[in-house]
Amino acid sequence: MPSLIVEPLNTHHFIMDRDDKKRNKNIGKNFMCRLQCMFSHSSSSESRLSLEDTQQWSQSLERLLESKYGLATFRNFLKSEYSDENIEFWLTCEDYKKIKSSFRMSSRAKKIYEQFIKAESPKEINIDYHTREQIKRNVKTPTMHCFDDAQKIVYGLMERDSYPRFLRSDIYRTLLENLAADATKG
Repeated sequence: MPSLIVEPLNTHHFIMDRDDKKRNKNIGKNFMCRLQCMFSHSSSSESRLSLEDTQQWSQSLERLLESKYGLATFRNFLKSEYSDENIEFWLTCEDYKKIKSSFRMSSRAKKIYEQFIKAESPKEINIDYHTREQIKRNVKTPTMHCFDDAQKIVYGLMERDSYPRFLRSDIYRTLLENLAADATKG
Protein backbone atom coordinates (compact mmCIF):
# COMPACT_ATOMS: atom_id res chain seq x y z
CA MET A 1 0.00 0.00 0.00
CA PRO A 2 2.68 2.60 0.82
CA SER A 3 4.35 2.07 -2.57
CA LEU A 4 1.13 3.14 -4.30
CA ILE A 5 1.22 6.44 -2.44
CA VAL A 6 4.91 7.00 -3.16
CA GLU A 7 4.55 6.38 -6.90
CA PRO A 8 2.03 9.18 -7.58
CA LEU A 9 4.05 11.57 -5.40
CA ASN A 10 7.20 10.90 -7.42
CA THR A 11 5.32 11.41 -10.69
CA HIS A 12 3.74 14.55 -9.30
CA HIS A 13 7.15 15.74 -8.09
CA PHE A 14 8.59 15.21 -11.60
CA ILE A 15 5.75 17.20 -13.15
CA MET A 16 6.29 19.99 -10.62
CA ASP A 17 10.04 20.02 -11.41
CA ARG A 18 9.32 20.27 -15.13
CA ASP A 19 6.74 23.01 -14.51
CA ASP A 20 9.18 24.86 -12.25
CA LYS A 21 11.86 24.75 -14.97
CA LYS A 22 9.39 26.15 -17.52
CA ARG A 23 8.33 28.83 -15.05
CA ASN A 24 11.97 29.74 -14.30
CA LYS A 25 12.71 30.00 -18.02
CA ASN A 26 9.75 32.34 -18.42
CA ILE A 27 10.79 34.31 -15.35
CA GLY A 28 14.27 34.72 -16.83
CA LYS A 29 12.91 35.85 -20.21
CA ASN A 30 10.43 38.24 -18.54
CA PHE A 31 13.17 39.62 -16.33
CA MET A 32 15.47 40.14 -19.34
CA CYS A 33 12.67 42.05 -21.07
CA ARG A 34 12.03 44.16 -17.97
CA LEU A 35 15.74 44.95 -17.62
CA GLN A 36 16.09 45.96 -21.22
CA CYS A 37 12.92 48.06 -21.04
CA MET A 38 14.25 49.83 -17.93
CA PHE A 39 17.28 50.97 -19.92
CA SER A 40 15.71 51.20 -23.38
CA HIS A 41 16.32 54.95 -23.75
CA SER A 42 19.39 53.95 -25.75
CA SER A 43 18.92 51.25 -28.35
CA SER A 44 22.55 50.83 -29.40
CA SER A 45 23.88 47.29 -29.30
CA GLU A 46 26.50 48.32 -26.70
CA SER A 47 23.78 49.17 -24.18
CA ARG A 48 21.95 45.85 -24.53
CA LEU A 49 22.31 43.07 -22.00
CA SER A 50 24.87 40.58 -23.29
CA LEU A 51 25.98 37.11 -22.24
CA GLU A 52 29.59 38.28 -21.84
CA ASP A 53 28.65 41.13 -19.49
CA THR A 54 26.35 38.88 -17.50
CA GLN A 55 29.08 36.24 -17.15
CA GLN A 56 31.48 38.92 -15.88
CA TRP A 57 29.15 39.63 -12.95
CA SER A 58 30.44 36.41 -11.39
CA GLN A 59 34.01 37.75 -11.27
CA SER A 60 33.38 40.12 -8.36
CA LEU A 61 30.72 42.10 -6.56
CA GLU A 62 32.45 45.25 -7.79
CA ARG A 63 32.06 44.11 -11.41
CA LEU A 64 28.38 43.33 -10.79
CA LEU A 65 27.70 46.76 -9.27
CA GLU A 66 29.53 48.57 -12.09
CA SER A 67 27.03 47.19 -14.60
CA LYS A 68 23.68 48.98 -14.81
CA TYR A 69 21.99 45.66 -15.63
CA GLY A 70 23.99 43.87 -12.94
CA LEU A 71 23.02 46.41 -10.31
CA ALA A 72 19.35 46.29 -11.33
CA THR A 73 19.34 42.47 -11.29
CA PHE A 74 21.09 42.31 -7.91
CA ARG A 75 18.67 44.85 -6.42
CA ASN A 76 15.69 42.85 -7.68
CA PHE A 77 17.20 39.67 -6.27
CA LEU A 78 17.70 41.30 -2.86
CA LYS A 79 14.16 42.72 -2.90
CA SER A 80 12.82 39.25 -3.64
CA GLU A 81 14.62 38.06 -0.48
CA TYR A 82 13.46 41.06 1.56
CA SER A 83 17.09 41.99 2.20
CA ASP A 84 17.65 45.06 0.07
CA GLU A 85 18.59 47.43 2.90
CA ASN A 86 22.34 46.82 2.41
CA ILE A 87 22.43 47.68 -1.28
CA GLU A 88 20.10 50.63 -0.71
CA PHE A 89 22.40 51.93 2.04
CA TRP A 90 25.52 51.40 -0.08
CA LEU A 91 23.98 53.24 -3.06
CA THR A 92 22.70 56.04 -0.81
CA CYS A 93 26.23 56.49 0.55
CA GLU A 94 27.65 56.62 -2.98
CA ASP A 95 25.19 59.42 -3.80
CA TYR A 96 25.89 61.15 -0.47
CA LYS A 97 29.61 61.37 -1.28
CA LYS A 98 28.78 63.47 -4.36
CA ILE A 99 27.07 66.22 -2.34
CA LYS A 100 28.97 69.52 -2.38
CA SER A 101 26.73 71.76 -0.24
CA SER A 102 27.42 71.49 3.51
CA PHE A 103 23.78 72.32 4.31
CA ARG A 104 22.52 69.60 1.99
CA MET A 105 25.15 67.18 3.34
CA SER A 106 24.03 67.83 6.91
CA SER A 107 20.37 67.31 6.03
CA ARG A 108 21.08 64.16 4.01
CA ALA A 109 23.37 62.70 6.72
CA LYS A 110 20.57 62.98 9.27
CA LYS A 111 18.13 61.27 6.88
CA ILE A 112 20.58 58.44 6.23
CA TYR A 113 21.12 58.03 9.97
CA GLU A 114 17.37 57.93 10.63
CA GLN A 115 16.67 55.52 7.80
CA PHE A 116 19.58 53.05 8.03
CA ILE A 117 21.79 53.52 11.10
CA LYS A 118 19.61 54.31 14.10
CA ALA A 119 18.55 51.25 16.10
CA GLU A 120 15.06 50.10 15.04
CA SER A 121 15.17 52.32 11.93
CA PRO A 122 12.99 51.29 8.95
CA LYS A 123 15.91 49.85 6.95
CA GLU A 124 18.37 49.22 9.76
CA ILE A 125 21.64 47.76 8.50
CA ASN A 126 23.62 45.17 10.42
CA ILE A 127 26.60 47.00 11.91
CA ASP A 128 28.31 46.77 15.28
CA TYR A 129 27.51 49.05 18.23
CA HIS A 130 30.85 50.88 18.04
CA THR A 131 30.36 51.82 14.36
CA ARG A 132 26.76 52.87 15.02
CA GLU A 133 27.85 55.16 17.87
CA GLN A 134 30.71 56.61 15.84
CA ILE A 135 28.30 57.51 13.03
CA LYS A 136 25.90 59.03 15.55
CA ARG A 137 28.71 61.39 16.58
CA ASN A 138 29.84 62.00 12.97
CA VAL A 139 26.37 63.04 11.83
CA LYS A 140 26.49 66.04 14.20
CA THR A 141 29.24 67.53 12.00
CA PRO A 142 29.05 65.45 8.83
CA THR A 143 31.76 65.03 6.22
CA MET A 144 31.62 63.13 2.97
CA HIS A 145 33.31 60.20 4.76
CA CYS A 146 31.13 59.92 7.87
CA PHE A 147 29.48 56.69 6.63
CA ASP A 148 32.61 55.05 5.20
CA ASP A 149 33.11 52.51 8.00
CA ALA A 150 29.49 51.35 7.83
CA GLN A 151 29.64 51.27 4.05
CA LYS A 152 32.73 49.01 4.18
CA ILE A 153 30.99 46.68 6.65
CA VAL A 154 27.87 46.50 4.48
CA TYR A 155 29.92 45.89 1.32
CA GLY A 156 31.73 43.06 3.11
CA LEU A 157 28.40 41.54 4.20
CA MET A 158 27.08 41.68 0.64
CA GLU A 159 30.31 40.24 -0.74
CA ARG A 160 30.33 37.30 1.70
CA ASP A 161 26.60 36.60 1.89
CA SER A 162 24.23 38.17 -0.64
CA TYR A 163 26.54 38.05 -3.66
CA PRO A 164 27.30 34.29 -3.48
CA ARG A 165 23.58 33.61 -2.99
CA PHE A 166 22.83 35.78 -6.02
CA LEU A 167 25.30 33.80 -8.15
CA ARG A 168 23.51 30.57 -7.14
CA SER A 169 20.03 32.05 -7.59
CA ASP A 170 17.48 30.95 -10.16
CA ILE A 171 17.20 34.50 -11.43
CA TYR A 172 20.92 34.74 -12.32
CA ARG A 173 21.24 31.18 -13.63
CA THR A 174 18.11 31.50 -15.76
CA LEU A 175 19.28 34.84 -17.13
CA LEU A 176 22.59 33.24 -18.15
CA GLU A 177 20.82 30.26 -19.73
CA ASN A 178 18.46 32.48 -21.72
CA LEU A 179 21.26 34.73 -22.93
CA ALA A 180 23.36 31.68 -23.91
CA ALA A 181 20.37 30.23 -25.81
CA ASP A 182 19.82 33.56 -27.57
CA ALA A 183 23.53 33.78 -28.46
CA THR A 184 23.50 30.34 -30.10
CA LYS A 185 20.39 31.26 -32.12
CA GLY A 186 22.38 34.07 -33.68
